[in-house]
Amino acid sequence: MYEERPPTPELAGRVVCAWGQVPAADGTQLVVPDGCVDLIWGPAGLFVAGPDTGPMPAPMRAGEVFAGIRFGPGATGEVFGVPVHGLRDQRVPLAELNPAAWSPFLSPDTGASLSSVAAPSDSPGADPSVAPGAAPFGPRRLLDERLRLMRRAVAARIRETAPADPAGPALVAALRSGLSVREAAWELGFSERQLHRRSVAGFGYPPKTLQRVVRFQRALRLARSGVALAEVAAASGYADQAHLSHEVKRLSGVPLSRLLT
Repeated sequence: MYEERPPTPELAGRVVCAWGQVPAADGTQLVVPDGCVDLIWGPAGLFVAGPDTGPMPAPMRAGEVFAGIRFGPGATGEVFGVPVHGLRDQRVPLAELNPAAWSPFLSPDTGASLSSVAAPSDSPGADPSVAPGAAPFGPRRLLDERLRLMRRAVAARIRETAPADPAGPALVAALRSGLSVREAAWELGFSERQLHRRSVAGFGYPPKTLQRVVRFQRALRLARSGVALAEVAAASGYADQAHLSHEVKRLSGVPLSRLLT
């Protein structure tokens, strides 16, 4: 089971969605670049998934509960207390990033608050942070409680930290429209050097990489909607279908057909 939920009002504008996943079987999920940063609560605890530049396999076991808060591209700001580019292609335990800022969320009280909604400690997907003998409520209840606590913590951090770069959405829109990096810089009133600096600070990688990720995600959306691949390539800014195939394989590690199944 995988589901996405719209952001609550206090998170809107920075967060794309909250999400939850409880795998029905053991397996490995392929995570591909989307420009987003996720705060994830899984069986091993809380960690941050930074902006990716390539495929990231994510092993999962049946019954494990994963809850996530997904920040939109360029919307992370200073929430995690470290530069976004330091999270690029990384999965970092939350406790290693800014323990002082997140200490209320990482305190023993958080684990205690879940003890009444967790799966039994000897069940598949049991959370090791929860005391043994916890009441045997199902994964849905555990997922809901994790998301409630995460929303509260993220909302507090958004209030406490500086806003994300307001130029971020305009840069994404410019690149999504098919402008080159040079044209996007001109459109936004920046030099190419200024645009590079702001892109790395806001998105975690330079504008050329951001352009590739934005183009890849647009192609993926169109292909999943049933658009013919030749049209997908043209509409997404690729030279031709071969260029599309090459870039998809480069970013995801698999052919486009694999991503559409």
